[in-house]
Amino acid sequence: MKHLVWLDYEILGNTLLTWVISAGVFFGTWMFLIVARRLIQGYLRGFVTDRAVIPLRFAAHVIGQTKGWFLLLLALFAASHFWESTPSIETTTNRIATIALLLQMGIWTTAVVSEFLRMRRERQVTEDREAVAAMDLLGFVLRVGVWTVVLLLVLDSLGINITALVAGLGVGGIAVALSLQNLLNDLFASLSIVLDKPFVVGDFLVIDNCMGSVERVGIKTTRLRSLSGEQLIFSNNDLLSSRIRNYGRMFERRVEFSLGVTYQMSIDKLRRIPPIIREAIESQDRVRFDRAHFQGYGDFALIFEAVYYVLSPDYNVHMDIQQSINLTIYDRFAAEGVKFAYPTQTLYLDRAGRP
Repeated sequence: MKHLVWLDYEILGNTLLTWVISAGVFFGTWMFLIVARRLIQGYLRGFVTDRAVIPLRFAAHVIGQTKGWFLLLLALFAASHFWESTPSIETTTNRIATIALLLQMGIWTTAVVSEFLRMRRERQVTEDREAVAAMDLLGFVLRVGVWTVVLLLVLDSLGINITALVAGLGVGGIAVALSLQNLLNDLFASLSIVLDKPFVVGDFLVIDNCMGSVERVGIKTTRLRSLSGEQLIFSNNDLLSSRIRNYGRMFERRVEFSLGVTYQMSIDKLRRIPPIIREAIESQDRVRFDRAHFQGYGDFALIFEAVYYVLSPDYNVHMDIQQSINLTIYDRFAAEGVKFAYPTQTLYLDRAGRP
């Protein structure tokens, strides 16, 4: 084996044979990682649009964001175990590998965040377009947070004492937070509206003495258009602190109304009134009759009360149905000889005691 003596020739403290083995390990590992990434990507590609396999969708995007330089450094790190090196070189190699891993983990994390937010946008873009902008803002905040953590870990791996830096950032952050307290409250309230969705654009809200349809949910304010046409502007934090009545989530509307007839009505006509009201209600489309009763005695009328449900949240539909019911009842009462009551005064003159 004398003709292989040249393999014992040393270069940078390692024999040529050691360098050849390291090169083989490097290229072999590199090619294996590239092929493995491609095969896994090919297998998972079919799940990218499959809503039923959410974890595999995330895995597909994570594998797709595995960078070539990371695979190259990973192969180089594996090959470095086959040669002898000084402690300083070994420390540098470990630091490079650690930094590469941290950067790649940051890329993986932001890929998962981006995919999660993209899935949310797909569901909301046709229902709540204003939420898309807020979701983009949320994605930006999360990405900044991820890369801030990655940066601090990289500095720590380089031997930089980050304790004082973090303390300084903490004090500075508190000062900034105090100065921007109202803005931050509105910002987090905006994110809460987007994620929790107590209302969306188009919903009709009643807040205290104000009411209107939601036009826009912004970072700081939410804007409503009132029935009389003016725009109502609420800060997001104040809005979420209020008691909100959301008529946009109404699936059906309960309607209660009453009417009065004169005391001169006969008992037979009084018994006919509840069936007349019921027939008037049930003759309408998109309604569900609940009840109609002789409710009580008023100051100048016998009171009848009726309740029904409109199977639509649209207020105009409700008013059209109520109008039709009122006209039908009026027509039937006229045919039956039932008279509506109205406030009257009767004056009795006693002439017997007159001189």
